[in-house]
Amino acid sequence: MNISLKNIGRRFNRDWIFRGIDFEFKSSQKYAILGPNGSGKSTLLSVILGSLTPSEGEILYANGAEIRVENIYQHISFAAPYLDLVEEFSLQETIDFHFKFKPYADGLDAKEVLNLLGLQKSQDKALKHFSSGMKQRTKLALACCANTPILMLDEPTSNLDAQGVDWYLSLIEKFAVNKMVFVGSNQAHEYSFCNQEILISQYK
Repeated sequence: MNISLKNIGRRFNRDWIFRGIDFEFKSSQKYAILGPNGSGKSTLLSVILGSLTPSEGEILYANGAEIRVENIYQHISFAAPYLDLVEEFSLQETIDFHFKFKPYADGLDAKEVLNLLGLQKSQDKALKHFSSGMKQRTKLALACCANTPILMLDEPTSNLDAQGVDWYLSLIEKFAVNKMVFVGSNQAHEYSFCNQEILISQYK
């Protein structure tokens, strides 16, 4: 899987968030998208994700053959603190629902995902009763445990305590080895495993 950005730019009204990004993302590589809050990290991730159209330039997806932008979601798993879950669903229903659309990673099933979360006692509890940390752990587990070649994470340790950060890093170590990974962040511990960095400030 390769993703090519050719002179990508995005603006809101007359203000350019970023311009002139030429970059090729390659299979199994780990990329940190860096910059302070409000710099455009989430906007760039949304463009790569295909949920936001660039204002200029072109983005190409290829996995042997070219992949149309409207189909790229099938190849990407995404987690972010602002991503909504269905609050009325129980944890078990959330897991079952998510994996109707994305296959489990090899060797996993609903029971194993629940074990990874360590929330077995809460499997029948509605998500609206979960803490923000429990919700973030759920989002990360759903994304990391899906069998997709691309994993995209925006501010992955938001709402997590120190134990939760360690859990996140162990999740990455187990399930992201062979994936193309994007991490939008301004905290070094979230992207310490990344081997390439993109500074949004260089594209203003």
